[in-house]
Amino acid sequence: MSDILIKGDNSQSYRAADELFLEFERMIVSGELCDGEALPPEREIVETFGVSRTVVREAILALSNKGLVEAKPRFRPVVRKPNFDTAIDTVGNVVSRLLEEGDGVKNLFDTRIMVEVYLARQAAVDAKRDDMQSLKDALEENEAAINNMDLFFQTDVKFHRVLYAMSGNPLLPSIHRAYITWLKPNWVKMPTLPARNQLNFESHTAIYNAILMRDPDKAEAATRKHLADAWDQINNILSAAK
Repeated sequence: MSDILIKGDNSQSYRAADELFLEFERMIVSGELCDGEALPPEREIVETFGVSRTVVREAILALSNKGLVEAKPRFRPVVRKPNFDTAIDTVGNVVSRLLEEGDGVKNLFDTRIMVEVYLARQAAVDAKRDDMQSLKDALEENEAAINNMDLFFQTDVKFHRVLYAMSGNPLLPSIHRAYITWLKPNWVKMPTLPARNQLNFESHTAIYNAILMRDPDKAEAATRKHLADAWDQINNILSAAK
């Protein structure tokens, strides 16, 4: 570890915290500090880098905000190796605030439509047997949960999660998780309506059948219809809240 020796006014303290943050960030990204490894005790960091406890705590807070460490009261912070989930979580609070402005939710949902239409078309072309079995299993779980709103939501999410995972792109499941996290506050406001669940299940079935039949055009059409219906449901919630 390199020495960071800065003392004095508040601006120097902030610079010290920034430098300490950058040093630990370098160590985490390089693998010098491994995923799951606890950071050194606060006293040891103070002595090693020649900084105050306040500087250490500011640096650790910055690391936590970036998703590089998991910090809990009374426990030493634990390193979390950056991954796609970490990157998306880092911007989560900012995105959540942006969704409260104007057409924020609509713009986010439009990007979801673009992604899922592509995924459905691609799945119709190159889905593997195991992929189709996973999608079928998720569809069956979705049907069984039609009369249970909470469980239906979970199985609905799972059906789409499988579609994202089928791509083989490690970023896409993280993007799906982000969509769910950012849009869930609107979904949970919907009243329990088995008839709506039935409609969503039938849409999932249409998507599955189109992919099974290796028909990209029908897969796209079924996905667009399903997500258009889903947007109408969310938009009704947004309109009622105004």
